[in-house]
Amino acid sequence: MLTIAQITDLHITTDRDPVNRRRNGERLKQVLKSIHALKPRPVAIIASGDLVDRGEPEEYAELIELLKAVEIPIYYGIGNHDRREPFLAALTGLGVKTDPNGFIQYAVDLGGLRLVVCDTLDEAGEGGAFCEDRAAWLAATLDEAPHQPTVIALHHPPIASGIRWMDPDPQAAWIARLGDVIRDRDQVKSILCGHVHRAFNGVLAGRAVAAAPATSIQLTLDLTEVDMRVPDGREMLVEEPPGFALVMAYEGQVNTHVCVAGDYAPAVAYTSPFIRS
Repeated sequence: MLTIAQITDLHITTDRDPVNRRRNGERLKQVLKSIHALKPRPVAIIASGDLVDRGEPEEYAELIELLKAVEIPIYYGIGNHDRREPFLAALTGLGVKTDPNGFIQYAVDLGGLRLVVCDTLDEAGEGGAFCEDRAAWLAATLDEAPHQPTVIALHHPPIASGIRWMDPDPQAAWIARLGDVIRDRDQVKSILCGHVHRAFNGVLAGRAVAAAPATSIQLTLDLTEVDMRVPDGREMLVEEPPGFALVMAYEGQVNTHVCVAGDYAPAVAYTSPFIRS
């Protein structure tokens, strides 16, 4: 059995925003402590975008400082709060790679599971993007290992969560393009994503899609209609505990656990043989 942890939507920042700097930094530390305590310890961590809040070089320096004590290899993806130039300047020496067109896309063989990191950043907007060049790279990369169980990590979910103000247009060209690439490539077991600051699951082109909770604050689960042009006083974010996902690969299958970070008292200990009837 092999496991990898997924963290997402860290939103690390600097003293320009002291409240979020303290809160988001402490929540990330809590998540990392919980990941290190897992048994067995994950072989890798995928950080699937929105690593920082404004895409500034100083924020990436803050991020690196927070992560320097991590004892598990980290692989980084890019989100809409990141910016490619400072992202690459800060993280290229830490294993980040680009495809021939300069997008932050690369594959890692974790031994029994292949991780393919994709770039859905549109620097002109908040929503996802996956152009023909990115799709062609993904198709070619998947075809290099057609029989190896694979998970794809990207930032923007290609499915709806029901939280209307965050959801993509289901008819968006980028979603159709991604679906076309993965539809007949059976080695793709799951698509890991973030962006919504809340865990949810769905299906795209016959493949499981699993969105992880944020290490920073979570989105309020409100599935009612909303007009973003008309403020209505609704709660949008909530101080729920920070979380992460744990991806488990076993005998060719891939499952995802959603985990709440923190220290909790044991409820039951295994102190005598247990026989199931």
